[in-house]
Amino acid sequence: MKTTIKIFAFVLLAGLASAFTYKTTVAGYKVGDIATDFSLKNIDSKKVALKDFKDAKGYIVIFTCNHCPYAQAYEDRIVALDKKYKKLGYPVIAINPNNPEKQKEDSFDLMKVKAKEKGFTFPYLLDEGQKVYPQYGATKTPHVYVLQKTPKGNVVKYIGAIDDNYGDETAVKQKYVQNAVDALLKNKEVSVKETKAIGCSIKA
Repeated sequence: MKTTIKIFAFVLLAGLASAFTYKTTVAGYKVGDIATDFSLKNIDSKKVALKDFKDAKGYIVIFTCNHCPYAQAYEDRIVALDKKYKKLGYPVIAINPNNPEKQKEDSFDLMKVKAKEKGFTFPYLLDEGQKVYPQYGATKTPHVYVLQKTPKGNVVKYIGAIDDNYGDETAVKQKYVQNAVDALLKNKEVSVKETKAIGCSIKA
């Protein structure tokens, strides 16, 4: 009897594990998917949506936050990306996916402070209710999604890290996001379509 119970428990747990793995695997966008638009509150309290950028050719959507050391290490590089590519049609859209009740440093008020201190040149949006980041499948801060605007919608062209060295910008060898956007601007295929996002886990 005990053996039967143990086997049943093992099968049940294995089934749950498989279901969880499957859900985790299929959740979020993959390269080639169409990303739906969103409308989120910016630090100026106005709602921002992708469709608001009428002249955009695409978007550099970055899930980031205030408190994470990895996100902090990339702040200047994110500003640089926006300054370079916004005028070329690929603006940065930054989204804070963290629950401020779980991570006080990522509150809306402190987002305003961060943006002012670092001179953010892009929208810094709060994912209130944490509804957008699961759609994308973001798991880290920072986690990047490069989208290309097409007649079919905003197609996901790259997912992952900004570059290959969060700790030392001078030692970067592969600028993944920059290379992806440069390729799209030349109507070429993105060579590296997905990398592993390195950062803090999203605080749900």
